[in-house]
Amino acid sequence: MAEAETAAQDGDLLEPLLRLRRQFGRIPHGTQPPSPGSGEETATAVEFTSAEKKEKPLPRLNVHSAFWIVASIAVTYYVEFFKAVGEMIQTESGWFMLGSWLLLGSLSVAFYCIIYLEWYRGIEDYDTAYPALIPITTAAFLAAAVCFNVALWPLWSFFTPLVLFTQFMGVVMLISLLG
Repeated sequence: MAEAETAAQDGDLLEPLLRLRRQFGRIPHGTQPPSPGSGEETATAVEFTSAEKKEKPLPRLNVHSAFWIVASIAVTYYVEFFKAVGEMIQTESGWFMLGSWLLLGSLSVAFYCIIYLEWYRGIEDYDTAYPALIPITTAAFLAAAVCFNVALWPLWSFFTPLVLFTQFMGVVMLISLLG
């Protein structure tokens, strides 16, 4: 009786692990966890733990992340990014305001997906439950990028897309260090 109970608990523990590994592409979607009471269960658990011991987690701060963060800081300093954005806000540029609203909308939908749907409601696969959210967020973000490029073009001309992309990558890499 105790063996059957332990086997059921091990099966319950392996299922979230298999789901997580499927999400990151290490186990094909058709793979099922071993049935409770089968002899394969302990072999599978040993297989997972030995594979986990071999894998080293990637460091959060690597050369790629450091490059983009340093590049973003350098661009912010040399083009006086915050001063330029402050001037755009004071001149009440229509393109800048539209881009700001689109970016705010895009970030709002992203936070809704991450914080409310995934953390609070527990919906891990929200892109299948709500298929329109990801394309709407992407379209709003791309439209915001175009608006910011148009608004800031008089300041940096053809360097504007490069400056904004560098800032974007720096922020993304900085956020990846936090999580």
